Amino acid sequence: MENDGGRYSGAKALIMGLGLHGGGLGAACFLAKRGAELTVTDLRGAEALRPSIEALDDFVKSINGKPVKYVLERHDVQDFENADVVIKNPGVKPDSPYLRAARRVETDISLFLTHNPARLTAVTGSKGKSFTASAIHFTLQEAALEQGHKAFLGGNITVSPLTFLDELTPADDVVLELSSWQLGDLPRGLLKPRAAVITAIMPDHLDRYGAMDAYVADKRVIYQAQDKNDATIAGCDDWGRSFLSETRGRPYCYGCKSPDVGASGAFFDEETGECFAAGPIAGLCAGETARIVPADTLVPGVHQKMNLTAAGLALLDLGVPAKLIDECARRFPGIEHRLEFFYEKDGARFYNDTAATIPEAAAAAVRALKAPVVVTGGTDKNLDFLPLAEALSEARAVVLLAGTGSDKLAALLKARNIAFSGPLDNLDTAAKVALDAARPGGVVVLSPGCASFEMFLNEFDRGRKWKAAVIKNC
Repeated sequence: MENDGGRYSGAKALIMGLGLHGGGLGAACFLAKRGAELTVTDLRGAEALRPSIEALDDFVKSINGKPVKYVLERHDVQDFENADVVIKNPGVKPDSPYLRAARRVETDISLFLTHNPARLTAVTGSKGKSFTASAIHFTLQEAALEQGHKAFLGGNITVSPLTFLDELTPADDVVLELSSWQLGDLPRGLLKPRAAVITAIMPDHLDRYGAMDAYVADKRVIYQAQDKNDATIAGCDDWGRSFLSETRGRPYCYGCKSPDVGASGAFFDEETGECFAAGPIAGLCAGETARIVPADTLVPGVHQKMNLTAAGLALLDLGVPAKLIDECARRFPGIEHRLEFFYEKDGARFYNDTAATIPEAAAAAVRALKAPVVVTGGTDKNLDFLPLAEALSEARAVVLLAGTGSDKLAALLKARNIAFSGPLDNLDTAAKVALDAARPGGVVVLSPGCASFEMFLNEFDRGRKWKAAVIKNC
């Protein structure tokens, strides 16, 4: 990468929102290593941020850097006025009055993109983006081993790409998962991925955006700087067709039906359970097909096969052979917090799907598993819970966690005469109730369909505590 040590040496850098997901910490370490004077400001207190604070202080000591100044449980406008650069957390709204006082605003993603020398694949969407990004990375790692290159994964998946920036060469691959907030923060033209993948678009974050068009506008940033040398992959629905009609990259569509004659993309064969790419696409002529997802994948659900298919199209365009893509799709184990199988006791199987933070995602999990016991509910994001309520008619039992979203969902369940337990404000109790309902030989899944903030620090904290509660009480 470019030698940028002098750019930040002695600069006053303010980290706005250290957080617990890695972005603030990654940016702080990046700047400290380059000699910046760090101030960290966060509305949370020291105890809530303890893991990130300890990691940052340990890093600064290891490089003999300058001590970090912490301004916690508040923001001071003077810190923003005096900073040479402010690194904002994606959860901070762009219209923050504190940001208006700043001279220069960056994010860990914008810093990374400014210096990244490697080939870039970017993934966004409402649901499935972490799974899809991880599947692409999994296969690129396999392909890289044969060529002596490396593949890295970062972004919204809680790994700041700044943590591996110094290791990158032009021969390497980077896969970034990007949320709508991260995309909306980027200066136009900075992001130009060689492959851009957009997974399923569903209503989400409407408490922040107000309307779907505003939410989706930030998703569109992923392909806006692409050209004919790049590829854009999106679903064969109204949103996907809109994206593919706009992009200047090569458009590839994926869905449950074969692409129109002469179109490029991939489709799911309902009879065999396999997914096939259809040319023209790298290595395939018009009308020619190749399997890229087998019937027997490790992670259940047609929606996950759709995500593997989107990943496969990106990999094909990047030059990975269809045979290797198919083999890796068969072996891909999935990822933590997304329909993650983690425990079995007395014939009952337990899954952690805490990253299903919208009703449609939780509904997909219910349908992917056969008559599961579903632990669901949490904090509302101004979303419609009807899709989840309808899916829960197929559940063996329903256990509600406490929260504003659960209150809305409970009313819908009562109207449909669907029995439920709760709402419960204790995961230990929820695990015991779920286990009793699952025996013998049942399936239990935590798939909330809601945000987590009334009971937990974030959805990952919820997932980890769910796994601990199950193991403790089984």
